[in-house]
Amino acid sequence: MSSGALQPLPVWFRQEVPDARAMRRMKELLRPSGLHTVCEGARCPNLGCCWGRKTATFMILGDTCTRSCRFCAVKSGVPLAVNADEPVRVAEAVHALGLKYVVITSVTRDDLPDEGAGHFASVIRKVKAVVPGVIVEALVPDFSAREALIQTVLDSGVDVFGHNIETVRRMSPVLRSRADHDRSLQTLRLAHQYGKALVKSGLMAGLGERDDEIFATLLELKEAGCDLVTIGQYLAPGVSARHVPVARFVRPEVFEIYRQEALLMGFKFAASAPLVRSSYLAEEGYAQAFTQKVGV
Repeated sequence: MSSGALQPLPVWFRQEVPDARAMRRMKELLRPSGLHTVCEGARCPNLGCCWGRKTATFMILGDTCTRSCRFCAVKSGVPLAVNADEPVRVAEAVHALGLKYVVITSVTRDDLPDEGAGHFASVIRKVKAVVPGVIVEALVPDFSAREALIQTVLDSGVDVFGHNIETVRRMSPVLRSRADHDRSLQTLRLAHQYGKALVKSGLMAGLGERDDEIFATLLELKEAGCDLVTIGQYLAPGVSARHVPVARFVRPEVFEIYRQEALLMGFKFAASAPLVRSSYLAEEGYAQAFTQKVGV
């Protein structure tokens, strides 16, 4: 891995200037609710694009994670108590924003007896009750691969069950705080076996992995039962002892090779490009994968 200051972004990271008025309106709608969005917490490079389309990923269970992964911008520490009003607040925000597809994610809450699974289910049920017909994707922690907790989320009526593998097997012990590569695969495998939702995962490139390790990880995800996969460029959230620097910037044509290989492996949908993130254009992935699932 390289070291030192943040590296300048390659030319292919250039984006259109976001609609400032749309972003301001989005913030006005979100702030009174006291909700957190992963768009801000994770410093997503697509924030302007997604908010300009009135699309957001809600981060529940607070803004403080009990783990401290070396690629993540979300703060780590001792979380506050769970907000019992959060299901209602999220549902009201989804309704106010007119969303048809919503992603619900969270920090990891190893401090809770059920690691937050029950709260996930409560939020999903409330959103679906308040906004009939809405499609809900849950991007969840590994839940320690506890089958009962995974079933709790799946029984809520969620449409897409997502858990990110984040990186390749060799890099996982270095980068993922208190996480485990095989445990993540088991979480996805159990979700697939339950059969109530499409299963999704994502990983980053540019953390020090090799291309062949990306392909090996894709194969592991497919064998675990994943229907959808996302691959994007890692961007260091800052220069600190905790955060690893970018080891390489993967060229767009290489990301396209990743995408093609994933489709050849049998994934129903694969998004792979420098700016792809797990929730970016998630509704398009769902539509394509769902169509294949039902044979439309």
